[in-house]
Amino acid sequence: MRRLVTSSIALAALIFALITTTGTAHAALATPTAPAAGVRVMPLGDSITDGFNVPGGYRVDLWQKFVAAGRNVDFVGSMSNGPSGLGDRDHEGHSGRTIGQIDSNVVNWLRTYTPHTVLLHIGTNDMYGSDPAGAPARLSTLLDHITATAPDTEVFVATIVPISFADPTVRTFNAAIPGIVQSKVNAGKRVHLVDMYRALTTADLADGVHPNAGGYSKMANVWYSALLSVPGSMGARGPSRAQGAPQAATAR
Repeated sequence: MRRLVTSSIALAALIFALITTTGTAHAALATPTAPAAGVRVMPLGDSITDGFNVPGGYRVDLWQKFVAAGRNVDFVGSMSNGPSGLGDRDHEGHSGRTIGQIDSNVVNWLRTYTPHTVLLHIGTNDMYGSDPAGAPARLSTLLDHITATAPDTEVFVATIVPISFADPTVRTFNAAIPGIVQSKVNAGKRVHLVDMYRALTTADLADGVHPNAGGYSKMANVWYSALLSVPGSMGARGPSRAQGAPQAATAR
């Protein structure tokens, strides 16, 4: 009888240990190991944001800069692509889209992903469309919709990169952007001008329209400098969401 009681106690202890261990394992799996999601940044635009020719485009080098600086950033958007070196592949870059086409969907994207920061590079497809002269007015309307939907969002508006066969048209469009941005700033909107055009030349293009790897790297540098100029636009320094802690990375 004593042996039976002892065996029963041992068996009960073993079962309890198994249950406890299993419960702990499930709890560990359910608990996120990464820090809380960081500042939500939405890369917004066309194929240049998507990364045509170079998967991930400027987002690859920009993400590495966040990691190197220990910035807690969360790229957001309905699209996702890029190489393994891009720790967060979400974005809102849509190949072939014009300003008007982005505008027709932007309210839904903003409401769905609630970004704190938007990186807007749009207008390239308008330059060889039917109405390039109307592009500044369309950009102004797009910015009105963004700032009305997300008034606390920091919106960075880039002049578009060169197009080898349409440089005069690009220059005319880009020349209108500072005034558009200033009008939003005067109205109390959180809108910031980013001079992307001057950072690249046609030598930085892979096909006359889309940047090559070096061109995208230059874009990343410009975006990062712009973000640094606006406190809070990419969060305070701290553990990186993707890596868990600051790690060495090549800043290009």
